[in-house]
Amino acid sequence: MITRVLLALALTVTPPAPPAPTPTATPTLPPGPSAALEAGPCPVAVPPGTTCGSLVVPQRRDAPGRTIKVGYAVHRSTAPARRPDPVVYMSGGPGSASLQLTGFLSQMFPDRDVVTVEQRGGRYSWPRLGCPELAQAVLDRLTTAADDTAGAAARCRARLEQQGVDLRGYTTKEIAADVVALRSALGYPSWNLFGVSYSTRVMVDAAAADPAGTRSVLLDSFLPQSVAWYDDARRNLDDTLARLGLKDRFAAAARRLDAAPARVTTVDPLRGTEVVARLDGDDVATVMAEALHETGVIAVSAPLVAALAAGRDEPLRPLADAVGDGLVSHELGLYEAVQCQDEIPANTFAAPSRLFTVEMDKAVCDAWKLPAAQPSAATAKAPVLVVGGRYDPTTPPRTSRPAAEALPGARFAEFDGTGHAVFLSNPCARRLMAAFVEAPTAASPATGGDCAAPGGVPPRLAAGDLHVTGSPYVISRSPWLAAPLALFALVALVQLVAGALRGRALAAFAGLAGAAAAGLLVQAAYGLVSENETALAVGLPSVVTAYGWLAAGAVALTLADLALRRTWWRAGAALTGAGFLVWWFAWFL
Repeated sequence: MITRVLLALALTVTPPAPPAPTPTATPTLPPGPSAALEAGPCPVAVPPGTTCGSLVVPQRRDAPGRTIKVGYAVHRSTAPARRPDPVVYMSGGPGSASLQLTGFLSQMFPDRDVVTVEQRGGRYSWPRLGCPELAQAVLDRLTTAADDTAGAAARCRARLEQQGVDLRGYTTKEIAADVVALRSALGYPSWNLFGVSYSTRVMVDAAAADPAGTRSVLLDSFLPQSVAWYDDARRNLDDTLARLGLKDRFAAAARRLDAAPARVTTVDPLRGTEVVARLDGDDVATVMAEALHETGVIAVSAPLVAALAAGRDEPLRPLADAVGDGLVSHELGLYEAVQCQDEIPANTFAAPSRLFTVEMDKAVCDAWKLPAAQPSAATAKAPVLVVGGRYDPTTPPRTSRPAAEALPGARFAEFDGTGHAVFLSNPCARRLMAAFVEAPTAASPATGGDCAAPGGVPPRLAAGDLHVTGSPYVISRSPWLAAPLALFALVALVQLVAGALRGRALAAFAGLAGAAAAGLLVQAAYGLVSENETALAVGLPSVVTAYGWLAAGAVALTLADLALRRTWWRAGAALTGAGFLVWWFAWFL
């Protein structure tokens, strides 16, 4: 699933999430009859030509009486050769939002309308099934080791029920029925279904329920009904680490952290205050199971794991910050409602899991005691393309490929260098998916091929390719911390120009060496970010260590110049250079 929700990791820059809902955010649901459309403002930035609204549907189709609203957006294509059947997309999770991807998808399918539909109970639907109580329980576990999961689950459910929420209405079957109802309400004769991770289950069910209205089906990171995800979770992580050649080294890192947990300063996303998280081996295993969703993290996984195994905890800061981001970016009440009814009953939990989110989800479901949903045996009659990432730790090819082969007429494409949610990070996959929608019955390649070419996925780095340091990540959050570098570069430029104009060779060469050191450092960082933005959260190219010695040479020349002519500006240049070296060797590296 796109996330185990609690740890939706992305070390790249993401927009801030809206605040978690408060207990008074959702009023009692009104009674209402059948599905209908209600126009409304778009809650996120969308491209021109997009309209938004809500689909009004029963909260429970087996017990009508109350209605809820399912958010959606429609982007109308203005292409001269506009196709009549749109692409309808839903994010995974459960609990992930969809509307924010409207613009991205309209570029992926420029000659078709794009419909993005929220899950009932999601961020842009109503009611919004947030559970800040569970988010707080996760934070408490990581900061104080207290475990109040069952109590938090009980408080969340009581609050939602007081507002008229019936959690039994939040299942895959009901979400799929919303998709079918939306097509009829919008008036499209047929469309192309597009699901990723958890929503692949939704789209298969929707295709089975609405064969006449389904032209084709795209399934990215396929999570079939036949897979017991919780029972498989640890194996999936171990298999991915083994494919990356990192299983033994990560096991060593986990053992080290079990013996001496890391203490990492991070921000409490609910209160906005700094807290210290305590991360042991189980916590970091859970984090890595999520982090490896991201193609950028896969590319730097070798230096990341090598650093942890060697006792370097700097890379844990961005991971801990991402935990907080994940806690407020998904609707935990929706997530647990679906998991408790559709996923938990299919698992045995024969042994405790090292991934603490598995144990937490089970504790929530034990507290909620929701009825198990009837397993779906749905299958799609329309043409199906399934794409998967070779290093996906959640829906690995080991399970998604056989499931794809069991669908009539489905084709499977695996992409190297890629993790979860392939379409978000792999341009080759996007081209293949767009070509499939253009001609679903045409022959399609059976493999994703090489996507490491320019414009594709970033190449994987070896353990020695990066000098591990947490300073670039800290600077990205507090840019003023780079002031010593900026001041050193400025002084070096003044030295270079003034020395050259006045014929002072020592000053000119000192300025040249200093400016070269600063410029090379910036160039190395820029080159790394251009190739893989995520890598900056782990470190910088190993070559940057040499630039410090170049800077030291510049300072030595400045001191020599000061010894010959004692002036205040030479003394200032020497003091600036010395301060930079302390910053560089004692903090930055």
